[in-house]
Amino acid sequence: MINKQKNRLKQWFTVISLSAVMMMPVVSSVSAEAAGTNATPAFYSATAASKAQAILLDVDEKNITLSSPIVKENGVTYVALKDLAKSLKFTYTVEDMTKTVIMRKDNLTISMKIGDQSILINGKKKKIAGSVSYKNKVLYAPVRPIAEQFYAEVKWNAKKNAVQIISLDYSLDQNFKEWLEYEDNRPVMTAKQIAEKYDESVVMIMTNNSQGSGVVIGDDLILTNRHVIKDSTLAAVYDIYGQEYTVKGVVASDEGSDLAILLTERKMKLDQAVLAAGFNLQKGSKVYAIGSPLGVQNTISEGLISNIIYDGQVRTLQTSTPIDHGSSGGALFNEYGEVVGITTSGYPNTQADLNFAVSAYHALHLKLGISDESKEKAKFLPRSLPDTLKGQPDHIIEDMLRSHFGKIATSYGEAKLSNWKASRDQDGWVLLTADIDPLFYLYNGKGAEQEMKLWAIQLGHEMHRMLPNDTVQVVLSFERIYNFKPRGLKESELTQLSEGKWKVRYPVLDMQLKDQLYIVTR
Repeated sequence: MINKQKNRLKQWFTVISLSAVMMMPVVSSVSAEAAGTNATPAFYSATAASKAQAILLDVDEKNITLSSPIVKENGVTYVALKDLAKSLKFTYTVEDMTKTVIMRKDNLTISMKIGDQSILINGKKKKIAGSVSYKNKVLYAPVRPIAEQFYAEVKWNAKKNAVQIISLDYSLDQNFKEWLEYEDNRPVMTAKQIAEKYDESVVMIMTNNSQGSGVVIGDDLILTNRHVIKDSTLAAVYDIYGQEYTVKGVVASDEGSDLAILLTERKMKLDQAVLAAGFNLQKGSKVYAIGSPLGVQNTISEGLISNIIYDGQVRTLQTSTPIDHGSSGGALFNEYGEVVGITTSGYPNTQADLNFAVSAYHALHLKLGISDESKEKAKFLPRSLPDTLKGQPDHIIEDMLRSHFGKIATSYGEAKLSNWKASRDQDGWVLLTADIDPLFYLYNGKGAEQEMKLWAIQLGHEMHRMLPNDTVQVVLSFERIYNFKPRGLKESELTQLSEGKWKVRYPVLDMQLKDQLYIVTR
């Protein structure tokens, strides 16, 4: 089990490291090789090879047995292609018709025509020093240009008279071992120490739609969940000292990972939290959450990593650390005081402590994309709902309701809504009706009653914004067909169908509003 966890950890470490490497420009190598002996120590030429000490090839600190000797021509060092391919673990083919050598490794393809100093790297052409060519019927390749295209490091060791190559895989493996050693020797922090050091790094967020939490990651940057700021036009953050900072807008966001970074109007003199990819997290790792559940600012709690879940490209941490409404956007710390997750959701009505945080790995990538230009353009997210519904036909309103209010998210799961209808009655009221999933209502209606009310109030708020001069009524109904006539219902709630079947239908939520709100549930 330990080896499996370590392998998974190494995979994630490699992914991040490779991401950084692949963002670097592909090495040209022209200047390094073209400079000849002025750029690198002199290698032995082919003509002198029989009279002098043979040049050695070391790859990843191991001497390689060569099938053919290393040669040098015109300041360019050549290694037999099959020796180079074996050493760097790439494959190659030679197309006799076009006299082209094609080299491949992972997602990298390199093409060179024999005798031509042009090279194609994933379709992009550039010039290099040297070319693939035959020498004494052996196919040779210029060592530095080819090795560096595969992100290897090439050096000359004068003492050993050797070309030394450090491959990317070996370099990553060494870095991973050093990182593991560093992780194993770091001091562990207690909950008290984390609270003392990072309490002011977590803030409470208030918008014109919701309340949430956030993490200070810059002198004017706050990391939070995207759903905290979604559909908001005003927002402010509050530190533990009661200071208020107005939010200018969103400087970066990602819907897939449900993350957003807010820009404040003025700079904050608050300690910044340290974001970490959380490679060392495993099931059972201790973690601490700081957030503002139900508006109780900067509450700290502890728990364990219960599971690590991968949904497409998104890495989610399941934790037993208590999380509630208002905790969204808060910080999940590891034992070293690093933010490894952004708390996003939880299920309060369960004994299993099912709570979730999106990995801070995604936040690190999001933060990398912030620039001075993006700060200048910071603004609130576009509204997902229209500014007004005035003058719109019923079918447009129905489409909006299906798209944005087709389900009610509760701690018991989602209550799906169907058959949305919009109309105006004889009194001029806007009447909005839908049917609730009957099974959800039968099993969870009582427990989810309060959350259904909150959903209805939010819908009412939006409808009043879009139709400010209208009186609106929203009615959700239960409907189910039975093979018997249920008792205890009003006659108006029962309809006899053919073949002894009975349809039961009655309202389970009735909300009415204009300048005031009335709501009742059943």
